[in-house]
Order: sequence, then C-alpha cells, then structure tokens
Amino acid sequence: MVAELTLPWPPSVNRAYRHVGARVLISRAGRQFRERVMSIAHGMAKLNGPLSMTATFHPPDNRRRDLDNLMKLTQDSLQHAGLYEDDSQIKHLHLHMGAPMPPLGMCRVRIEEAESPANAAGGDR
Repeated sequence: MVAELTLPWPPSVNRAYRHVGARVLISRAGRQFRERVMSIAHGMAKLNGPLSMTATFHPPDNRRRDLDNLMKLTQDSLQHAGLYEDDSQIKHLHLHMGAPMPPLGMCRVRIEEAESPANAAGGDR
C-alpha cells in the first residue's frame, strides 16, 4: 500500500515546539500545521509494518534550511493523522530539498510499506 500527499511547508522544529519548564509543547504554528496534515490525510488507510518514506521539501524562498529540522514535525503530524501507528515504523527515510515554490512552499511525501529486513535478506533466520 502507498500513500502520496502534498503538504504545506512545515515550520522548523525550532518553531514547532516550545519548552515550558521540563515540558515540551507543540506551538501554535505546529498545531496549525498538524491540523492541516490531518485534513489532507483524512480517510486514508493506515499503513502497517516497516515503512519507507520519501519527502521532497520545496521552500517558499532561497534561505538556507536544514532538512532534519523540517522532518520531525512532518513525521509526527502524519502519525497524529493516523497514517501509521508510530514513526519508529519508518525504516527507510529519503529527504530532498527541491526548488523553491513561492510564496508558501510545500512538501511532497510518499510513504509505502517496505519489506521486513528478514524478508529482504532472503527469509526468516
């Protein structure tokens, strides 16, 4: 099974989460992004087992950005939307920074069920 989604540009991990004492909370920008992802993913079937994810981020402009800072909230939001049980299911992760797409940017995500490591190696051991 495969899920393909076009998502809005995510806030970076630096803007998506807030530290309040010992607690970590999702920020307003993070909550808004998560709600939009939930709306886009509504009605899609849950993916099971090990997963492979490819994400191409198209920024809103030419500023420098770290791919890993964009991925955390994206994965958490897809999990919250019910596309998979836990992001620990993602065994293969491919990230790309695409060409800018002003004014808002976007992210294209493809998630597919991957072969289990035992099956890929030639059977159960």
